[in-house]
Amino acid sequence: MSSAPELLDLRSEARAAMPPLASALGDVGALRGPAIETWRGRMVNEHGSARVFEALAVQLAGAGFDADTVATCRGFAAEERKHGALCGAVVEALGGEARAPALPRELLPEHADAGDPVEAALRNLVSVSCLSETIAVALIGAEREEMPEGPLRELLTAIWSEEIGHARFGWTTVAPRIATLDAAARARLERYLAVAFAHLERHELAHLPADACSPSGGPALGLCSGPEARALFYATLDEVIIPGLENLGLAARAAWDARPR
Repeated sequence: MSSAPELLDLRSEARAAMPPLASALGDVGALRGPAIETWRGRMVNEHGSARVFEALAVQLAGAGFDADTVATCRGFAAEERKHGALCGAVVEALGGEARAPALPRELLPEHADAGDPVEAALRNLVSVSCLSETIAVALIGAEREEMPEGPLRELLTAIWSEEIGHARFGWTTVAPRIATLDAAARARLERYLAVAFAHLERHELAHLPADACSPSGGPALGLCSGPEARALFYATLDEVIIPGLENLGLAARAAWDARPR
């Protein structure tokens, strides 16, 4: 028998960080409900990402990465929890409650087929930072650009700037280590890339409905267009992520083409 989902309750932290949306945006009318649900979903996802970085920090330590690298990764977990509270603050400011079922607890892949712990950790660094966090930077950045100046844009900018750090960490950490991989390890990493690309695509498209168009006034509240966000997702893959991985010596475009569908 399955247990009830864990409840994420960030009301206390969120209320302490509420932006003054009422004075900045006025009456948001029919957009209130969709905006509350959007920011509540972000609250859950951002807070849930903390577990990923905590587990990744443990894996990096076990693989012998230096203490500063491990501490930086662990610090990202604290930032993700803060992002969750900031998203919850928007929920509360709009008249909702910053609580919802938490993300299910999932274990970070151990990659038993990897040649050593460093290779296994590199796979997760690529997946978490070079893929997922790089996409997050692009999507949040585009949303921020469409938002007028004000407290909500300032809040989103604070989140976005730290997400940039999460993505950059992955790229700078994997680059020197990928360069040392032998041919067999490089081939294994490229095979894994195809799996990671497929997972990323499924995850992102599930959260970016093709028929979800931003209503009039929606961008001011962070309500994005699903089709436009999907187009940006694929553009970021094609113009940033795949070329970046190719520059590290990985056959990333071939891996993208070979991803399971």
